[in-house]
Amino acid sequence: MLELQSLTYHPATTAEPLLRDVSLRLPVGEPALVAGRSGSGKTTLLELISGLADPTRGRILWNGKALDARQRRWLCGLVFQFPERHFLGLTVAQELKLGQRRLSGERLQQVLGQVGLAELPLQEAPERLSGGQQRRLSLAVQLLRDPKLLLLDEPTAGLDWAVRSEVLQLLAELGRDRALLIVSHEPELFEGFVRHSWLLEKGHLRTMPKAVLG
Repeated sequence: MLELQSLTYHPATTAEPLLRDVSLRLPVGEPALVAGRSGSGKTTLLELISGLADPTRGRILWNGKALDARQRRWLCGLVFQFPERHFLGLTVAQELKLGQRRLSGERLQQVLGQVGLAELPLQEAPERLSGGQQRRLSLAVQLLRDPKLLLLDEPTAGLDWAVRSEVLQLLAELGRDRALLIVSHEPELFEGFVRHSWLLEKGHLRTMPKAVLG
């Protein structure tokens, strides 16, 4: 169970807080969505949860225990909106093995199969993959870390309808045994998929009106 308690984030570089008194509870196995327009603070929220930044006030807890930034980085797997911008390996194999000194071939193939990339050539360059394959590869990189909480920034952005459907089906499978939080400016795409949904506006989080989700 992820719990955010009254998070406020006000970096010194901004005149106003980017997030104000944000609270939510996210159980394991119940995928959730935070929707909002560009600039509403969605990505900032993921950065705080994942330990890339620290809140100005408030607490982030997992199963009732408050976590510092280092503990949150171990807990979370974060997939960015444009994963291709964050690939470091020259090949798919290199990308998967970054930070995984003892990664076995069996484990690598297991995770690739889990995300639907079992037939992907390991010597292929990540930048030459399709958009859908890049999303799946970025998921595989995070799954190798076995995160308890998976955070996804606009996971369907830029994908055609057929690929979006495939990605949503994959996320539904991945969200069964871990906590999963999606942020998106297109909440209607996740109708029937998420169990919990909130709307983030001007740094404030509130329960999503049904009309917004569809």
